[in-house]
Amino acid sequence: MKHYHILFVCLGNICRSPMAECVLRHLASEAGVGQRIIVESAGTSGWHDGENMHAGTRKILTKHGISHLGFTSSKVKSSDIEHFDFIIAMDDSNLNDLERLFGKHPDKLFKLTDLIPESGYSSVPDPWYTGDFAETFRLVEAGSSALLKKLELV
Repeated sequence: MKHYHILFVCLGNICRSPMAECVLRHLASEAGVGQRIIVESAGTSGWHDGENMHAGTRKILTKHGISHLGFTSSKVKSSDIEHFDFIIAMDDSNLNDLERLFGKHPDKLFKLTDLIPESGYSSVPDPWYTGDFAETFRLVEAGSSALLKKLELV
């Protein structure tokens, strides 16, 4: 039985990527495949290393009954390319940073919105700037569901 190691990446690792980490873990657990997925998140900047996720992220996760306990922000490491089956960026800038670090690996490195082309979004908007955590949650949830389908886990 295949197991997957997934890393979600955004700029600061306090809004979008921790939201995706928690949402995918929750959806996988609800689908009865939680033991087959290890999910983590990281930021390209390291600006918030050691911090908790943004209060807006915690609030929207709590609203949807999704646990966010035990999270600590961290920066992407050069060894991550070896440890993760998929490294999923939230926007073009994140993807470009990852490709500079790891090289191009289109089957392994891609944007979350690539999984949901019908959304009309080319990236997941950063609620740090938009303030719209609900919009980010909708896209993260849709992308996470699409990922579970891509991995043939649901």
